[in-house]
Amino acid sequence: MSATRLTAAKSKSQVSAAPLMYDPLLVGAMIVLLSLGLIMVASASLHIAYEDYGQPWFYTIRQMIFIAIGLTAGLMVFKVPVAVWQRLGPWLLLAGLMLLLIVLIPGVGRTVNGASRWINLGVFNLQVSELMKLFVIIYLAGYLVRRGDEVRTSFQGFLKPMLVLSLVALLLLFEPDFGATVVIMATAMAMMFIGGVRLWQFSLLVMLVAAAMTLLAITSPYRMERLTTFLNPWADPFNSGFQLTQALIAIGRGEIWGVGLGSGVQKLFYLPEAHTDFLFAVFAEEFGLIGSLLVIALFVVLVMRAFAIARQAEAKEQQFAAYLAYGLGLWLSLQAFINIGVNMGVLPTKGLTLPLMSYGGSSIVVCCVAVALLLRVDYEVRRSSIQAERRVGKPDTRRKKRERRIKS
Repeated sequence: MSATRLTAAKSKSQVSAAPLMYDPLLVGAMIVLLSLGLIMVASASLHIAYEDYGQPWFYTIRQMIFIAIGLTAGLMVFKVPVAVWQRLGPWLLLAGLMLLLIVLIPGVGRTVNGASRWINLGVFNLQVSELMKLFVIIYLAGYLVRRGDEVRTSFQGFLKPMLVLSLVALLLLFEPDFGATVVIMATAMAMMFIGGVRLWQFSLLVMLVAAAMTLLAITSPYRMERLTTFLNPWADPFNSGFQLTQALIAIGRGEIWGVGLGSGVQKLFYLPEAHTDFLFAVFAEEFGLIGSLLVIALFVVLVMRAFAIARQAEAKEQQFAAYLAYGLGLWLSLQAFINIGVNMGVLPTKGLTLPLMSYGGSSIVVCCVAVALLLRVDYEVRRSSIQAERRVGKPDTRRKKRERRIKS
């Protein structure tokens, strides 16, 4: 064999032996969820899109554009080192607070169904609470690194971020967006627990937040109605319990294998928000129990890989990356759990989308960015492992070269 062929074969074997610099399971789960979401948005929105806009593919085309924007934004985020996000954390939180104030200005914030949660950017409506979920996680991960000892040893270090998060929750409740408030506060508390906060402080925080949420629920007529409706939706199936009963009918019709893609009935103006908050119910009707378990399994894979990446970063003493990955995994798992729970009638109704699947530009783009951050953490952990192996292997290589020179 010629020298050229030997060199080519050697380079080919080195390329094939090169380790992956990304998590294939994480990427695969994201792509499958995005694809299933696009298919179901098309199936669930054809009739309502034709009724509202005279164009049956209106929502489907926009969802495709949102996915393209999300993947492009994710690619850009993936190229940014994790250390940059650590430095930007406080500034991102400040920007988020400014946006939460702007959305409450009459005439600026767009109001839908009595809630002012969006800023009209012309091309699409920006839902600020989706950005805020991401910004809070980045900020809190950096805080746990900067003030980790203070958080673990003093009440003051624990109280400071909680006061900031209370301001975020207050602004969200003014919109109102109770679902986003629950997700952000629950994710933040879990991150504080992982960060090593004292158990009595954490228990006190849980009790205070639970008491605050209970007070908000019982003092707000529409939230109280949602709670009572959730307990017995069939008591008023054509009024307050209409949405939940239609979702339960959809899931029940799906049985084991489903009625088939496109053959669902509940999306035909029976089930409100069929392509957004209640997309899972439409999916369950058309793909049945087997399809539903597949979606749940995909989210389990996504979250397990996020936690595995976090543990690997922790083992490499990359603390900010570890906290960031834990926070992102907690957020995605909690929001998916709440959305699916609401669709199945085991949780009170919340205005939360199913990550990577439901229709919505802000949700799709931010979720793609979140997965991109996880992939960046994984990339840096893998790269540091390879560099460490190379550093360990260098002395052996030099020793072998010396031995060959002596023998010759």
